[in-house]
Amino acid sequence: MTDAARAAIIGGGVIGGGWVARFLLNGRDVNIYDPDPDAARKINAVLGNARRSLPSLYDRALPGEGKLTFCDTLEGAVSGVEWVQECVPERLELKQETYARIQAVNPGAIVGSSTSGFRPSQLQDGARNPEKILVTHPFNPVYLLPLVEVVPTAANTSETVDAVVRDLQSIGMKPLVVRKEIDAHIADRMLEAVWREGLWLINDGICTTEELDDAIRYGFGLRWAQMGLFETYRIAGGEAGMRHFIEQFGHALEWPWTKLMDVPEFTPELVDMIVEQSDAQSGGRSIRELERLRDDNLVGMIRALRASGSGAGGTVNEHDLTLVDTKTGPDGCPVTVDRQIPQTWTDYNGHMNEANYLVASAQASDRFMELVGADADYIAGGKSYFTAENHLCYLSELREGETLTVTTQVLLGEGKKMHLFNRLYGGDGRLAATVETFLLHVDLTTRGTCMPAPEVMAKLAGYASAHVGMPRPEQAGRFVGQRN
Repeated sequence: MTDAARAAIIGGGVIGGGWVARFLLNGRDVNIYDPDPDAARKINAVLGNARRSLPSLYDRALPGEGKLTFCDTLEGAVSGVEWVQECVPERLELKQETYARIQAVNPGAIVGSSTSGFRPSQLQDGARNPEKILVTHPFNPVYLLPLVEVVPTAANTSETVDAVVRDLQSIGMKPLVVRKEIDAHIADRMLEAVWREGLWLINDGICTTEELDDAIRYGFGLRWAQMGLFETYRIAGGEAGMRHFIEQFGHALEWPWTKLMDVPEFTPELVDMIVEQSDAQSGGRSIRELERLRDDNLVGMIRALRASGSGAGGTVNEHDLTLVDTKTGPDGCPVTVDRQIPQTWTDYNGHMNEANYLVASAQASDRFMELVGADADYIAGGKSYFTAENHLCYLSELREGETLTVTTQVLLGEGKKMHLFNRLYGGDGRLAATVETFLLHVDLTTRGTCMPAPEVMAKLAGYASAHVGMPRPEQAGRFVGQRN
């Protein structure tokens, strides 16, 4: 009997460790096999970074972390699971040998390969059950970047491919099904082209490694993060669009700009030059320090993209909606926020910036609006609640990575008025802040107040009735400077 909630990762390097984190932090139990005696230390280092960064992308709590099991044998790791992610080194014979061992124990498991270059037909060659093997190629860091290239062959049924896509989406990834198998798939073909041209630019003394990276990170890299290549060029064509861009710049392809059909020889001199420039560029920072810097920047950019739903931000938005779990807090009120405090919410003092206490309260009010039916569809229909007044009391510090839980009590819910009291709790259950907030129901067409829809009034009245017997909060009705 297989266990759909458990995944097996074979190989615990950079990519394997990232897969462990992606599955584990999305509530999946994980078996890991890697013969490296130092595998546990390396995996736990990756997990430390992932626990800090992945929850920061979301405004809701991720599922409870799954159980991680280090296995002594490959066979023990894959026994009884439905998904096996292969992350062994890029040697075809090693991969094929690995599949033979997997399918001897668990012939029905889906086997996804993290290979960046091999075609799935090569991986399937000689396999006992080739229809269960396909490419699922992610990008580093796997726990933050959502893209995964899914490359099947004719041997894989559409039902298998659909199941793989659904499973990857369930852990917050963006599966891109590649229409035809090709060496290095899609993304790495693009990266290889940039890499080859970059090697020539450095070899010929045109720029250093840092200057080349600056050209990417200060320029087109920012555009690509939200729009990719072709939509970026469509905009470059102005009002006439892509056709004008091609007419204006297409002839440049005939010019001798590129050396993509040639590659500089990796002489000791070129290798030394690249290594020395790269060491200087890193500024002496360790790999873990660079990983944290990368993760913080990715979290910031992806969260920015969430506002418009563009690119990776849209993927996180879709996954975030699946994490809703209605619970009741310790005070008997509904939990309207349950999340990790991201590093972007903290300030120079090391604790949560005062403005973000109000951000968290606003998220709680938005969630409560959803609970009473004033959700996105309701707002799209022209009605909503607008905040008229807030009063925030700071009671305790909150810090990066701490779990933040907010509960919402209804003090008044009748007619056009919604009077809420949000309590912000820290990870240890202490009351860290309270926000009293008063909202009015508004017609978005006239921008004036109006009565809510009957179904919204009924749900709000239900909460108000349930909360009417609760003690009035100590901070409710207070003014600035009032003594306790």
